[in-house]
Amino acid sequence: MIDVVETTSTWRRLSPRMLVIHPFQEVVRAAPALLGLLVAGTSSGGQGQWWSIGGVGLMVVLGMLRWFTTTYRITPEHVQVRRGLLTRKVVTVPRDRVRTVDVTSHVLHRVLGLARVEVGTGTSERRREGRLKLDALSAAEAARLRVELLHRSPVAASTASTASAASAAEISVTPPAGSMPAAETELARMRPEWVRFGPFTMSGLVTVGVVAGFVSRLVSEGNVDLGRVGPIQETWRWFSAMSLLLEIATVVLVLVVFVSVASTLGYVLAFGNFRLTRHAEGTLHVTRGLLTTRATTIEERRLRGVEVSEPLLLRAVRGARLSAVTTGLRAAQGAQRGGSLLLPPAPRAAAVSVARLVLPRVADAASDSSASGASPVTVGLTAHGPAALRRRFTRAYGVHALVLAALVALWLWAGLPSWTWLTAAALLPLTALLAADRYRSLGHALTSGYLVTRWGSFSRRRVALECDGVIGWNVERSFFQRRAGLVTLTATTAAGKQGYQVRDVDLAEALRLAAAGTSGLLDPFLVEEQHISPVG
Repeated sequence: MIDVVETTSTWRRLSPRMLVIHPFQEVVRAAPALLGLLVAGTSSGGQGQWWSIGGVGLMVVLGMLRWFTTTYRITPEHVQVRRGLLTRKVVTVPRDRVRTVDVTSHVLHRVLGLARVEVGTGTSERRREGRLKLDALSAAEAARLRVELLHRSPVAASTASTASAASAAEISVTPPAGSMPAAETELARMRPEWVRFGPFTMSGLVTVGVVAGFVSRLVSEGNVDLGRVGPIQETWRWFSAMSLLLEIATVVLVLVVFVSVASTLGYVLAFGNFRLTRHAEGTLHVTRGLLTTRATTIEERRLRGVEVSEPLLLRAVRGARLSAVTTGLRAAQGAQRGGSLLLPPAPRAAAVSVARLVLPRVADAASDSSASGASPVTVGLTAHGPAALRRRFTRAYGVHALVLAALVALWLWAGLPSWTWLTAAALLPLTALLAADRYRSLGHALTSGYLVTRWGSFSRRRVALECDGVIGWNVERSFFQRRAGLVTLTATTAAGKQGYQVRDVDLAEALRLAAAGTSGLLDPFLVEEQHISPVG
């Protein structure tokens, strides 16, 4: 962000149709409190409906004020948004710093022909300080704005600095005729058979938490006694008549079914109509979503690598998801979130295939039969040796022993049932399997100009990071790592998570990787070992 630069460009408002959406959004946010006012007022013999009506009216006014107090303008050098009633705030993004343009349309947006635009600069992405939001423009205006900000021709870019006094009406949001995007090349498309991976994403757990939280808040604020509700009373009586084991089995079965259905439904809604395309201007375009559509554009020149993620359940059915390691986009989180997503949960072979198409050097090598070097998404990885294996088992057994000791102590002095520590002791083989799997996941390689690192068990991740995007190296050694002769090597980059680790590797191997990955960067810090021959 930079200081406000005043020009003569005209400030414009968002689409007037947002006067319908903004008030509705405010009412939805305050729905639990409004329902609580209604129930509390009615149950106490008061006029609860009037309090609720007044609250709805207040939310409508606040929503309308958001539209009246928000304006924006686009100059040849900047994109600016001005908002606020009592405290005015102006957010300014230089156009030459624009890295991404995210276009999202929720259900109401689509009904009214609107789209929300988020412009990312790649700075302070984790705190969301590097993003500018326009909620919302007409769908056509949002599409033109995306093309204008990311597909500016060299002529337009060179003349932008001399047109600072041009008004917004004089700024064309349509690229010149010679710079219109060419036909797109489709790299991937959602397939119906991929829906089978939905239950294994476990995204339905979030739905369970949201529903439970909403019901809890509604019951608390409305002073509702669920024990007096007839169907709930009958269900509780039926459930209480079961044995303990049957109760546990019933709860687990209901939870698994509910989470699986919710996860599958969420998968279809989030990734329906998914398409990944490449454009001649050097961009990748991702569109997805049924009810809420989202379109993300990534400049390929800012792509620094890819991440293949395999959560435990998804790995069990040979599935994986693919994300981009790029500047200007926050790292993907969970099964559905993150603008860096390149492929939703799908067969691992599909993720590997798309990764090879997306990585520039890999794609060039695939078309050049004389190219040397294995693909970073399929190359065999170097294991981390016996010391790393011992460290995995030591940590796993250590945590297990602490938990078991705590349960035994509670059994002896606090009356905890004995089956708790007996169950923990019986789970020791699972701890060994977890430690072994974590070791098998460890690995690294350096091939085709990419640093490849893999780690994790519950969520195995394989990252291929372009060495040209590495700006530094960190070598860390904990107390226990020093005793084992191991280090953690972190490649620092401006893309993705800003740092990717090669964990529990030998110090000599870590230095070799860093020196080979960025030629000459470590030379001032390395000391050659000198051998002195004895005299006589």
